[in-house]
Amino acid sequence: MSGNFAHPDMQAPQVSFSNTEIAFKRFSNSDLRKAEWLFRTFNYPWLVRNGPTMASLAVSLGFKAVVKNTIFNHFCGGEHISACEATIDQLYRYGVGTILDYSVEGEEQESVFEATCLEIIHTIERAAGNDKIPFSVFKTTGIARFALLEKIQSGAALSTAEQAEWEAVRTRFARICRTAQERKVRIFVDAEESWIQEPIDSLAMEMMHLFNQEQAIVYNTIQLYRHDRLMYLTRTIQDTQCFMGFKLVRGAYMERERARAAELGYLDPIQPDKAAADRDYDAAIQVCIEHISRVSLCAGTHNEQSCIRLMKLMELHDVKPQDERVYFSQLLGMSDHISFNLSHAGYRVAKYVPYGPVKAVLPYLGRRAQENSAMAGQMGRELAMIRSERHRRTNG
Repeated sequence: MSGNFAHPDMQAPQVSFSNTEIAFKRFSNSDLRKAEWLFRTFNYPWLVRNGPTMASLAVSLGFKAVVKNTIFNHFCGGEHISACEATIDQLYRYGVGTILDYSVEGEEQESVFEATCLEIIHTIERAAGNDKIPFSVFKTTGIARFALLEKIQSGAALSTAEQAEWEAVRTRFARICRTAQERKVRIFVDAEESWIQEPIDSLAMEMMHLFNQEQAIVYNTIQLYRHDRLMYLTRTIQDTQCFMGFKLVRGAYMERERARAAELGYLDPIQPDKAAADRDYDAAIQVCIEHISRVSLCAGTHNEQSCIRLMKLMELHDVKPQDERVYFSQLLGMSDHISFNLSHAGYRVAKYVPYGPVKAVLPYLGRRAQENSAMAGQMGRELAMIRSERHRRTNG
């Protein structure tokens, strides 16, 4: 990694993240009122904590429409790909791409893994040749049993049945990435818990070597809230000769990581504080930009300062806003003030658009609500932006 970190006072590109008119242009007044109500509910910890159970019960009792018309519609594109079309078109109308994310998780059966593999390939086929959908994405635990990945990372010997199961996982993983390469669709391999991440990293790197010979097709995800990930990223870039793709995020499993480390008595893999995570995130952005001839990156972040840092680095290294090797990404329904203002200024932006059956997606939605409620000030910023735009429309 370079020892000369980019100077924080270099000229910043002209993008205002406070422009709520651009941020919420796609929202009707009714949409804004519903969004304000939704984000207000995140201020109640007991509701966030018990919300997934309550929502699942509501669906089971026949109140699926209530869940679908509130949290599901705000954060998801639909129950299947065709239902996402309106969201895909609406985002693209304002210069923002879609990352179709089949968000069914927590399954264990081989038949479900095979069905999920086919659905992921369906997202790749849908994205092929379509400027509106610049990436596809998948979680390895969508096509592999969690406990199997955990056992592989532990180094324990696999039984004959487990070895066959692992080969089936590798075959599914390779089939997804090969399809992406054949259809010229870039694909993200999502990061997961630290105690299953090593086999995921190994598979992702194997696929990069196979399918990234001409351009970055397979992207691995780096969680910078882990204190070892900057070193891993730097070493990987130094030791790898093919094209590489990385999605940089802060992380999504902090509470689970810390609880497990405390319970089992090993070194907590999470950074000591937010400042350390921010420092490593910005350093990771710089490492990628400094190796832009071989490295493509997607900055998956809801942090305004990291976005500004990346814009400055792009300018410093003469990387144009429309360069396809650099994307910004946020979640559907979150940080629209970042996504749409960046895209309005000419940068490449894509939103994660989760989809799947309402009840099957509830674990994802519950985790998302808990993660974002734990994010320092995130819910307050969302609510303040929405209220600011409502005030502007009423009094402007």
